[in-house]
Amino acid sequence: MEGYAMSEVLHSAGVPGATRCSGSATGTENSSKASLGDALPLRDGTLPLATLIDLYMAQYTGRDGTRAARLQWWRQRLGSLRLDEISDDHLHVELEALLRAPARYYAGRDADGQPIYRARSRPLSGASVNRYGSAIGAVFTWAIRRRIAPKGFVHPVQGIEQQRETPGRTRFLSEDERQRLLAACRESKWPRLYLLVLMALTSGARRGELLGLRWRDVDLAQRVAHVARSKNGDAKTLPLVAGVIDELQRFKGAPDALVFPARLDPSHPMAIEERWRQALRAARIRGFRFHDLRHSAASLLAANGATLLEIGDLLGHRSVGMTKRYAHLTTGHRAALVERVMGDIR
Repeated sequence: MEGYAMSEVLHSAGVPGATRCSGSATGTENSSKASLGDALPLRDGTLPLATLIDLYMAQYTGRDGTRAARLQWWRQRLGSLRLDEISDDHLHVELEALLRAPARYYAGRDADGQPIYRARSRPLSGASVNRYGSAIGAVFTWAIRRRIAPKGFVHPVQGIEQQRETPGRTRFLSEDERQRLLAACRESKWPRLYLLVLMALTSGARRGELLGLRWRDVDLAQRVAHVARSKNGDAKTLPLVAGVIDELQRFKGAPDALVFPARLDPSHPMAIEERWRQALRAARIRGFRFHDLRHSAASLLAANGATLLEIGDLLGHRSVGMTKRYAHLTTGHRAALVERVMGDIR
């Protein structure tokens, strides 16, 4: 529902008393939302879930890029049900089916600009299924807080058992693997793959943060790139090493242009999956994801004396707990520090 005000959603759904907004759908976001606060239905259990999802997305300002797609999945399956009809049984059935279904991944866009999804050989992980539950749970929580849900409404997600999640992976490249991967990326048919991988490896940035960069975000003189809002919602500054600076200068474009544009539609970022897998095969590396470059950056820092606080600061972690997975890599550095400072104590 991007670009539409809440009253447009209500009017199209036939909600009694709802009127169209007199302003343009392209008006300023703040003034539009402020003027429509009273347009939300009050204690309306007859509201279809599809309309509730649309209302929620009309006001959503979070940074979760998967939220819309996951809620669209719920919209397709349970969208016709009324709010007062939905129970945890409905959610349980759909999540169980999702757990058994083969996963898909985004593989770019076709010539008409439509997204392309391809099937993976394995089903979704428990963690991914839990994210679907969290997405629809956020909608119900919002409906309760905004007094849209009827009195006595029982939050359906509270009756859903979470899927077991495996501990986070900490796979990182060995020295030999790193050299082979970078060499393979240099030979890629997509000339910017080497730049992308080198930036990820040396800055610890996430793939989405890098693919979203525009040239106006890159300051070659100061050797930094600015991410306005990272995954956790904070602004972030990426350090750029000399090798990255050299590569960026080769491709520098207009301020509003993406640093990593798609070939068919430069207004969208490149879909890198195919070229990335080709590079991994050429480098003879298995069991490695693009996100693991982030772990590799942390392991390189830890092996060269960086503290957990410094590693967490580079990666943009909000809590030390997220960085503790790298604690064992700093053991040698801590032991050397203790010996240097207190080794003479007898």
